[in-house]
Formats: sequence, C-alpha cells, structure tokens
Amino acid sequence: MDPGPGRGQPHRHLSPASLLRRLARRWRDPIILLPYLGYGTRQQLTVCGRVLEDEGFLPAADADTRWRNLVRFYKRLESDEVPNARVRATYLGFQAETVSDREGYFRVALAPRGRLGPGPWQEVQLELVGTDVNAAAQVLVPLKRARFGVISDIDDTVVASNVTRKLRMILTVALTNSRTRKPFAGVAAFYRALHAGVNPVFYVSKSPWNLYVPLLEYLEIQGLPKGPLVLRDFALRPQKEHKREAIEEILATYPKLRFILIGDSGEQDPEIYAEIVRRYPERIRAIYIRSVNPDPRRIAAIERLIVEVAKTGCQLVLAPEADAAAAHAAGEGLIQASELRAVRSESESESSASKAAVSSGSLK
Repeated sequence: MDPGPGRGQPHRHLSPASLLRRLARRWRDPIILLPYLGYGTRQQLTVCGRVLEDEGFLPAADADTRWRNLVRFYKRLESDEVPNARVRATYLGFQAETVSDREGYFRVALAPRGRLGPGPWQEVQLELVGTDVNAAAQVLVPLKRARFGVISDIDDTVVASNVTRKLRMILTVALTNSRTRKPFAGVAAFYRALHAGVNPVFYVSKSPWNLYVPLLEYLEIQGLPKGPLVLRDFALRPQKEHKREAIEEILATYPKLRFILIGDSGEQDPEIYAEIVRRYPERIRAIYIRSVNPDPRRIAAIERLIVEVAKTGCQLVLAPEADAAAAHAAGEGLIQASELRAVRSESESESSASKAAVSSGSLK
C-alpha cells in the first residue's frame, strides 16, 4: 500500500503520470482478504484465499431481479486481483507468511504441532502485512469419531446447472442466485444424513473461484452441510484432471479415512470416480451418481462401470433421485433409517412445491 506524502516518505515532485497513478490507487475499491474454507490435520492447517478489491456485494435476496443477478455475476467474473501482497497467518501463537500470486491467490500452511481448539473448525487469523486489513479463516480438521468423508460435485449433482449445454449453464447461473436456485428434491436432507454432524463433507466443482462466495452462500441458505469448496481458475487444467487431482489430495490428507463419492452422469464423474477406485480400491466406500442423461448409450456405459467397480468391493449406484441413493445408504448402514424417512419426506415436499410453482407460472 502506498503510504503517500507525509506518511513515512519525504515529499518530492510528482510527474503528471505518477500523480494519476497515485490518485487511481486512492480511488479504487478497498482491498479485502477473502479466505476460503480450508482443511487440514493436527499436524498442518492449510489456508487458501485471494486478495481482491472489494466490490461491495450484498447477500442475495428472493426479490432480486434477473438483471441484478446478471450484473453481480459479471462483476464476480471480472474481479480485480491484488498481486504480491504479503499475507500473514496466525494460529495459537504459530505464524507463517506467504505472498499472493499475480491472480491474487495465496496459500499458506501452519504447523500447530497437535494443538487444536475445540470442534472440527479451527479459526486462523489473517492479515495483510503493513495494513489494517484482516480476516478470519476457518480450517476443517475432522474429528476422530468421523466414520467416513463425503466428496461431492455441485453442478447437476446438488443443483440443476445444465453443464452439458454451455450457454444454458451460463444463463442459469447468471440469471439466478443462491435463494432462487433450489437443490434437487431431497438432496439437502440426504447430505445432512451422511454428514450426521461429524462426517466431513467436501465439494469439488469445475466452477471458477470467482463464484466461491455465492456457492458458499448457497450451501448455507439451502441447508447443505458446511464444507470446503475446491474450485478452479478459468485457465487451469481440464475438468477431469482438476477433479481427480483435488480428490486425490483430500485422500492423501486423510489416509485413514474412507470416502463416499457423489456426482452425476452428465459429464465425466462416473469415469473419474471409477478411476479413483482403481487407484485406491480400499478407500472408497460407495459411489452415488445422479442420473441426468437419459441417452441409452450413456446408461450402458455407466452400467459397464458398475460391473467394473464392483470387482473392487465398492458399489457404484446410478440413481434418478436422492431418495433412491438414500435407500441404498440406509441399507449399507451409512445413514440411519430415521434419516431415510426424513429424506423421503423432504423429497416429496420439495417435489410438490416445485410442481405447484410451475403450474402457477412462478417458475420460468
């Protein structure tokens, strides 16, 4: 940050160009630290985030128009990053520093030496060195009594996004918000049943980091379990590599924990998850794939994967709705029977509400 004349630097003559640059810095939006929900262990807490100019976004509202949603969508994609900013992380007296890259991203790791606060979420204090800008980051450290972890896709798995139709997907995301887009019927109840207040949930998506805030807001508003989101930058690896590498990093972080993978049949989730099972045959407890592609050839391809995955002792379940996946999970002891009833009840209620909205013309 430029201290300006009279704030530690001697007064000197400024050229017109230098004066314009200094005025531009003064007029730009305030700088903020945007930490992402992280995950770690008793030996290492990892915090990621971005240093950005604050665009002053307000929480989404039910009454927001499509135009307002579109403007917010554009502004998020056109975020102004702050490179080369020194970020200091502090946790229970331990400190570490890093520098943001040219896109404003930062990643810093702390070694707490087994010292943790109560509960699964640990709070790490962040500050921009030399400024009064600070933030609190939360890092998930699964409790020892966790039975398994859940790694889930978001688009067309949790909420309809039309990822196989690119233009329709962009319009869906751009013209709606975290309140007006609803999850598939029964999904939130199913995820809460799997979470059971203790089993960690991770969300891995091909969505860009620019959409992190509305996605996090979406999870909270729609009653889905809180968990780290692993997204990607626009220019990063293709979806398959991004998702596979993100899952493998989570598996490596928790070598003693088995996982449930959840995705959809729209793109490559079944193939990616089957590959993960081949590489880590003892680590995946079950795979749930939401059936969103009715093409018989796609269904046949997934049925071949079901047979292949079964050879490892894992089960890949292709289910049209959340309550079908929940029924399997209850049979495997992954959720309680009482939770299955809750999933079915919520699914029926949400389906009825959606049909009523369509018939009344409130959904277009």
